[in-house]
Amino acid sequence: MQPPQMPVDHDSSMDEVNGVMPPYAAGAGVGFGSNAQRVSTEDWRFHATEFAKGVAELSVEFGKGCRDVVRQSVLRDDSFVVRNFGGPCKSACTKLKFLNEYLPEDRDPMHSWSVVSFVFAVVIADDKLINLYAATHLTNNNQPHAVLIVTSESDTTTPLIQKLHIYPPNATRILLPDGRHLAYHEQGVSSESARFTLIASHSFLSSRLAGIPGIKASLLQEFGVRLVTYDIPGFGESDPHPNRNLESSAMDMLYLSYAVHITDKFWVVGHSSGCIHTWAALKYIPDRIAGAFMVAPLMNPYEPNMNKVETRRTWDRWTSKRKLMYFLARKLPVALPYLYRRSFLSGNLDRIDKWLSMSLGTRDKGVIEEVKYQEFWKRDLGESVRQGNVKPFVEEAVLQVSNWGFSISDLNIQKKHQGKGVLFWIKSLYKRPQEELTGFLGQIHIWQGMEDRVVPPSMTDYVHRILPGAMVHKLLYEGHFTYFYFCDECHRQMLTTVFGDPQGPLTFKLADVKDDDVDEEKEEEEEKEVEVSHSDNNSDISFI
Repeated sequence: MQPPQMPVDHDSSMDEVNGVMPPYAAGAGVGFGSNAQRVSTEDWRFHATEFAKGVAELSVEFGKGCRDVVRQSVLRDDSFVVRNFGGPCKSACTKLKFLNEYLPEDRDPMHSWSVVSFVFAVVIADDKLINLYAATHLTNNNQPHAVLIVTSESDTTTPLIQKLHIYPPNATRILLPDGRHLAYHEQGVSSESARFTLIASHSFLSSRLAGIPGIKASLLQEFGVRLVTYDIPGFGESDPHPNRNLESSAMDMLYLSYAVHITDKFWVVGHSSGCIHTWAALKYIPDRIAGAFMVAPLMNPYEPNMNKVETRRTWDRWTSKRKLMYFLARKLPVALPYLYRRSFLSGNLDRIDKWLSMSLGTRDKGVIEEVKYQEFWKRDLGESVRQGNVKPFVEEAVLQVSNWGFSISDLNIQKKHQGKGVLFWIKSLYKRPQEELTGFLGQIHIWQGMEDRVVPPSMTDYVHRILPGAMVHKLLYEGHFTYFYFCDECHRQMLTTVFGDPQGPLTFKLADVKDDDVDEEKEEEEEKEVEVSHSDNNSDISFI
């Protein structure tokens, strides 16, 4: 007779037979020493693994449930999403169907492209996060901690943020009657030998250093031209104006001409938004202006005299951000300081099309990427924002889109109004009044690039319609910068068109003129004495 056997746990017996102690039975064995620590670690890993498996299974089931809900409620033919967005999505999927040819034959396109999109998003996100972590977790020796740093090839082409360098002040300044200082810069021949004198006002986000960018001193010498450029109030080294408008801008130009000894009439030059000051000079000081030439003149985009076609063609050329900037300048200028401080007043350096939200053509992009333009842009931008004051920039932006106080139609040559009333009628009975002309009597030359996206050609079409006497030169393949910036042949063509063949500077000096005047006066006095003596002799003879 066999003795009764004790009940045995089947799982425990099998594990003991195989020589493996189950983790949950570890407490029945030895509980001290290194063996206890090892068994406790294995027990934690086992529970963590089982928990992760459970979470994964629940996630899969949850995803399947969400998929079924979407299919049954959202992707049905009568659902809101399908009725409103099904057509465009189906059209887009049809156009992109050719991409399915790159997938294996046994793969569902919807599943494959979903996985590809998800993996692509994860890779980009991980790359950015890793770079951010490496940049923010540096030791005192500027060495990163023990982390894996993964960089993509695109990161190597990302330009570093460049800081704007502002040079020490070096401008020549004059004192205006209201106590402000105006900074200016001279190029070309001296005032005594100048055959023609030009005064140029710069555009937005520029300075007196612009003038005609890249024009050679030899060319100015060849034509005998003296070029004077100045900083408009609040820009560069010119003091701000408390109540600036276009009339005050014209008066600043007038005072500058007296201060730099311009005795004759002078020509005014403008480019882009700087032309609003050129128009002001033609309106308010026409007696001092010999003529004007402008390149891509900016007009008020809200000008009421523009017809619908001109307005539509103007706004269609601009980016959405540029349209927003014009809208804010006209309706909500208090928002501009925040935007300006985050862009060109931030102390950083970026391209002009980024700062001013410009849409440039291929040729214009090539110009601003050239080394000589980059050097000029750094210097000109630094001079423009030297004072760090946002108010002058806001004033300039508001002037561009607000009422100028005049219309360019006022520059048309017309008979001056003689007056009305009984008194004027009585005077006209005794003396016929002389007819006088009003407006601007000089020449107006305008060069407009037909590929210009900053100042669209439709603005020049409007100017030509209002001022039929203006001479418009349409440039078929030119943009906004290509004809005015660093183009020697273009500069020669402009000066030749306006002034004719080059004749060089005036050769005589002021002292020679004074000596000639004295000699002429002496000769006239001698001739008078001879005539008097001759008349006396004749009278004596007749008396005898």
